[in-house]
Amino acid sequence: MNLSDDTEQEYFSDGITEDIITDLSKISALEVVARNSAFTFKGKVVDVKEVARTMDVSHVLEGSVRKAGSRFRISAQLIAGDTGRHLWAERYDRDLNDIFVIQDEISHAIVTALELKLLPEEKQAIEQRGTSNAEAYRFYLMARQQWIGGTFGDIKRDEAIARICQQTVQLDPNYAEAWALMAIAQAELRFWHGKDFNALPAAERALSIKPDLPEALCVKARYLEEQGDQDEANRLIDAALAGNPESWEVNREAARMLFREGRIAESIPYFERASSLVSSDYYNPAMLMTCYLALGDIDATKRAARLALERSERSLASEPTNGSAIANGAFALAMLGEDDRAREWIERGLLLDPENLSMRYNMACTLTVALKDDDAALHVIQPYFETVNTASQIKHTEADPDFIRIRDNPRFKEMIAASKKRLGIVASNV
Repeated sequence: MNLSDDTEQEYFSDGITEDIITDLSKISALEVVARNSAFTFKGKVVDVKEVARTMDVSHVLEGSVRKAGSRFRISAQLIAGDTGRHLWAERYDRDLNDIFVIQDEISHAIVTALELKLLPEEKQAIEQRGTSNAEAYRFYLMARQQWIGGTFGDIKRDEAIARICQQTVQLDPNYAEAWALMAIAQAELRFWHGKDFNALPAAERALSIKPDLPEALCVKARYLEEQGDQDEANRLIDAALAGNPESWEVNREAARMLFREGRIAESIPYFERASSLVSSDYYNPAMLMTCYLALGDIDATKRAARLALERSERSLASEPTNGSAIANGAFALAMLGEDDRAREWIERGLLLDPENLSMRYNMACTLTVALKDDDAALHVIQPYFETVNTASQIKHTEADPDFIRIRDNPRFKEMIAASKKRLGIVASNV
């Protein structure tokens, strides 16, 4: 929980919380609930015993972070879930430069309180940090929060992440995670926004520091797929999944790659896992709607639609102009039978964020597969085809079952053909 007077410091408290969860997850004797589940209780006054029953855990770690300038205070306590008894509690009032020491102290204190014994490799894993530079760490948490909690498909978000990460690696040139996040943002700028960015140098820099860093492997896999080397791309995705099966980025990219190959059923577990890892993620539940609908599973389609709508509405409550949330919410509304509301959302999104290509793509899906309005779908998606700049985007469109109704439409075929010609794509290679 963030107790700072400045709500913008929430990225700092959330980042520390996530890192402590990650540290504890490295201990084989512990089963730790995922970040997404833990964060459902964020900012709420809760009964610890009820939380323990709900989450089916034996102990609850709760705490708060207060930051002011270069000083911060962390309060943490470990509580027995069955009795509510405090097993350990501590308050740290330190300088920002002590943040890594405190994270280690908290992890080790919990191990001691639970009378566990760390294996040597677990101790080393917990104490291994991506950086020893506290200011670089703060910038990285800021960029990470933008990536997880920002607006999907928003070019300003991706530019901001790349810019913050650039500042981060200037402070610590060996911060592999910052290089990897920069690469992810630059890849979004290239593959979704058509900008002249090359994410490979940042990804390669990350891998030169940490050769198996999963998020950097995903970026490299995306480029290999674009170059037509699908086998090597798949190999890197498999390696990324082996390295961190709980990574939102890795699961998202694994799902998208399978989807682009037309392996819809195989992509579902990864879309499901990605959806479960980040509570603000409305994109992957929307992809699940498409996948389950293609397989004829209407109950699962509606379940995914309800989740996508809930998250889209939550996002729009804080950011009403979020075009991507509007598009995914409209898709969910249509899948739930609320056609009039879906059309109203589409109209609003096109007025508020007409340059958002991701939004236009998803609105076209809604119009053709759910609202059966092919002419409107073709009108909405035309700017996407005029701007799309990579083979993988065309490949994704051709594999997308949402476009089955209009796949043989002469206008749709003309738009695809014009995009391929502009990009120099040979039809037999796609």
